[in-house]
Amino acid sequence: MSELHDEIERIRGTEIVLGAPYDLDGKPPGSLRVVFMFPYAHEFSLLCMGPLALYDLINRSPEVPAFAERALMYESLRFEGGRAHVPEGDVYRSIESDAPVSDAHIVGLSITNGGDLPAFFRMLDVAGIPRRRLNRTSHHPLIVGGNGGFANPEVLADYLDVVAVGEGEESFLALIAAVDAANKADTARVDLLQELARIPGLYVPAMYVCDLVSTGGVVDVRPRTPLVPGKVHPQFLSVDSLHTAHFISPISDGGRAMIVPTLGCRWECHFCNLGVPPFRQAPFDLLESYLELLEKHGIRQVIVSSPTFTQYGKRYALLDRLKSYSERSGGKVTTIIGSVRADELSARYLDAVTELGDFGHLFAELALDNARGIITIAPEFANPDLVKIYNKTMTPQRVKKAISLCRDNENIANIMLYFIVGAPGEEEADRLAIADYAAQVFEDLGRENGAVIVKLQQFMPTPNTVSQRLEMLDPTVVEGFIEGVRQRLRDLVGQASYDRNFRVIWGETSRLLLESVCMRGDRRIGEVLEELYDSGTDFRKLTDAEFQEALSAHGLEHQRYLRRFDIDETLPWEVINTVDKVAEAKLMADIDARGAVTSRTGTP
Repeated sequence: MSELHDEIERIRGTEIVLGAPYDLDGKPPGSLRVVFMFPYAHEFSLLCMGPLALYDLINRSPEVPAFAERALMYESLRFEGGRAHVPEGDVYRSIESDAPVSDAHIVGLSITNGGDLPAFFRMLDVAGIPRRRLNRTSHHPLIVGGNGGFANPEVLADYLDVVAVGEGEESFLALIAAVDAANKADTARVDLLQELARIPGLYVPAMYVCDLVSTGGVVDVRPRTPLVPGKVHPQFLSVDSLHTAHFISPISDGGRAMIVPTLGCRWECHFCNLGVPPFRQAPFDLLESYLELLEKHGIRQVIVSSPTFTQYGKRYALLDRLKSYSERSGGKVTTIIGSVRADELSARYLDAVTELGDFGHLFAELALDNARGIITIAPEFANPDLVKIYNKTMTPQRVKKAISLCRDNENIANIMLYFIVGAPGEEEADRLAIADYAAQVFEDLGRENGAVIVKLQQFMPTPNTVSQRLEMLDPTVVEGFIEGVRQRLRDLVGQASYDRNFRVIWGETSRLLLESVCMRGDRRIGEVLEELYDSGTDFRKLTDAEFQEALSAHGLEHQRYLRRFDIDETLPWEVINTVDKVAEAKLMADIDARGAVTSRTGTP
């Protein structure tokens, strides 16, 4: 037996289907094989709720003419830079069967972040599937992309057959039905793609023509035929239309499971895509019955994956239920909760969270040592003017009140603060004020042995947010800003306190370089990524020199993707763009007005 076979057997042996076992015997004869591929290890693939919801829905629906499987980046694969290879003599296959992934009818690729798009090539290569759409025949699987990594699907437009935009419970099932009918009728793939392009929520790049600007960007994007729509609107479904696995993880690795009490956000911050889908709440009885199931199976870690958990109407009832679960287990159950809005914190909430006993925070749990007792707050900006311009409500006064509540709760010793750097309208003093902010939070918290963790993120104009047209800074420039914040904090608190009580976390410049074009690029960026991949580039260590050389080889200028896009300019992702231009224009005007004031007064 091979290493891959042994690893898959171990996964099968430890996984728990959290519900009735799948019964695929009743599936229609000749059902399609759908494989969802994840560019992550098993532990992290179980946190990808969107594709797991579709996986569960397909396998629990006898009338759907398909069954679903999963494949991931197994530990037994041989990694070489950005590439992966199966052990010699083996073939890349799914967890559920011995059949090669390349034999599937449909392959769904889930990528959560634009900076991870090069993983697309690694996954198709290891499966033995041609990367480019034009190199695939009717004998190859249909390649469908989804999740946040495809917020701008244009980058891989020459590689993907279809992109599912929004939630896929309806669109993906319609895709399966169309593929099933096309297979039975021996329909040509080009005709199938045209049929798929008419399904709401499915973007089919082959059905659209892009007129390109030589140095980067597009002039126009238009349908090839009047039979396909000019716009593809994201599908966001009501709670009744969403499959239950959108709120509760259908599979556990035997140790952890996840619940998603809320989708979307009640607020609409201009740079955040959380507020793009409508706000929806999971039925409490669904979560309660799910926790009973976890308790029965002895699951010891529950992840509450909701950045807007403080907006959940039944949050206290849910926290009480988690507390009783922990108490019955003898305190052996850990609860991991995401960040919260400072203006939604209350003493009651903090008491309820800390009464869970061994509680933590999702990012800290995955990335930090000693991650217990952390409350995470996202002020985003230290300057109140920027808070207002970007439609945040997290004023310093509200954060101060939240920290006061944390101080009154003896179980909270650590605060994690999220800040954005490099946003249009920001001045150097605004960035340095982050250090002052962190020092003040530590003082207000009043924990001599506590800590303030400052998580810095570069401003990224995300597609389908009000800030999508704004300029962004070169990540190599922002890297220099970070040291300025660190030094300012050292000067304020002293080196000894800085080492003991503070930590400043900054993202990887190589990832941000990729994001700067993957989130804003056109169809030629896919070719750049592919050539970097073929040259053996380790994308985790991509240098600015390598990146600029790769762009230049295609006649592309990095600045074309970093600049502000004019209000009437066609965006590369125009087909799926739904943002109100009036809101975009107002944000630009507010930023310009602040800049004019700063120029006249010399102070932000």
